[in-house]
Amino acid sequence: MELRCEKVFPKSEINFHCASCQNTLPLRKNFATSGSRMNNDVIDDVFKILEAQVSSWQEPVVSRISREKNPFKILISTVLSLRTKDKTTGEASNRLFNMASTPGKMLELPLSTIEKAIYPVGFYKSKAINIIRISKIILQEYNGRVPDNMDDLLKLPGVGRKTANLVVILGFKGMGICVDTHVHRITNRWGYVITNTPHETEIRLREILPERYWKQINDFLVSYGQNLCVPISPYCSRCKLRAYCDQIGIKHYR
Repeated sequence: MELRCEKVFPKSEINFHCASCQNTLPLRKNFATSGSRMNNDVIDDVFKILEAQVSSWQEPVVSRISREKNPFKILISTVLSLRTKDKTTGEASNRLFNMASTPGKMLELPLSTIEKAIYPVGFYKSKAINIIRISKIILQEYNGRVPDNMDDLLKLPGVGRKTANLVVILGFKGMGICVDTHVHRITNRWGYVITNTPHETEIRLREILPERYWKQINDFLVSYGQNLCVPISPYCSRCKLRAYCDQIGIKHYR
């Protein structure tokens, strides 16, 4: 795989040639860990610390819903969770699933009823429309069953890579790496990856993160990102991973 640069990184990171020069640099498997305190030599210790820490916090709502082993509920609750706080997602999911928990039952609900049930999740009107469209496609094209692979899931309206990966992992016990804003932000703060978007982060993590942690990283870092490594002024003074973290991009912390 090759990556053509879109910018020149500082020497402390990785120097890719400018895109205008048309030169490319082979993407090295271990480039993201080079020179960082957070690397695969310490990753086992890091995940032990994460596991112990997040056990004291509330589990992410989609993970709680996944215990019911209902891929449709996992899919819809993940759609609702986009740009929405966990507490709001949980409450909206409960209201909606009390009325309908299958594609067929969902299509029996008027659009206005779905909108009212899921309000105030972010973009609730668009999500309500997508829930109806998703339910119809699943019934018509997949015999009422949620597809179990990334390609088909990504064809559903309102479903991106984060949602598709989470459904594969939680709904079907498949392999994947779910990268949301927390995973993207924290792994870049660590210096474990050097990326600009969640999609780029997923690609890098698939290359460097040991597979045994693929399914865990989202649950762990969502909780960590909600409670400790928050977007603005993170609680670095209380973080047990501080010795491993490069604190990239952090200007102020508590």
